[in-house]
Amino acid sequence: MVDVTEKPVTYREAVAEAIVAMQPQTLQLIIEGGLKKGDALAVARIAGIQAAKKCSDLIPLCHPLLLSSVVVECKPDSENSCVVVRATCKLSGQTGVEMEALTAASVAALTIYDMCKAVDRGMEIRSVRLLEKRGGKSGEWRAA
Repeated sequence: MVDVTEKPVTYREAVAEAIVAMQPQTLQLIIEGGLKKGDALAVARIAGIQAAKKCSDLIPLCHPLLLSSVVVECKPDSENSCVVVRATCKLSGQTGVEMEALTAASVAALTIYDMCKAVDRGMEIRSVRLLEKRGGKSGEWRAA
């Protein structure tokens, strides 16, 4: 792990996104609550929050962090036949929360896949990426 002992504690925030593309019928089942496994969006939201909290257990060189906020939103997009997952992680600490946000978005997307795979095995998880980060020595960054 990188030694962060001498780094100052600062406010840090990161936002990550994942897109789960699917057949229009699958998205309609999600919206209507017609999946056998239940409410995919609610379960994915909780899975993403849990994943952010477990990031250091999953990614070997990540520091265990005391997150002050994790918000995971899963929004159906009927026009593009997908669910857009957005995860925001915040804390005051010595290292950033980019990996926690990316892990939350990824696991939430995987959860949507798991809950829908019985009706649509052709789903794709696309564009897992960092959208923005704030804080620390490098300051603010936003994806183009």
